[in-house]
Amino acid sequence: MVGDEEAIGAVLNRLRRAQGQLAGVISMIEQGRDCKDVVTQLAAVSRALDRAGFKIVATGLRECVADGSATDGKREMSVDELEKLFLALA
Repeated sequence: MVGDEEAIGAVLNRLRRAQGQLAGVISMIEQGRDCKDVVTQLAAVSRALDRAGFKIVATGLRECVADGSATDGKREMSVDELEKLFLALA
């Protein structure tokens, strides 16, 4: 993933947190915990993954705008590709 160190670090932190939450959900299911508790934690995992995805797309958009004035005409992703990625998260 291309991006500044801070953005990459934020995404990795979100994904690691989601990974830990998912491990917790798996343990809850194995322990036979209440359905409501399991679904609540699973929703938290889903939100964490969504936020990580949006952060990745936002970083791509920022870089695309910053690189829009590149003289070689090359971009990491086209506007159409970024739109497709964004809509994939919806």
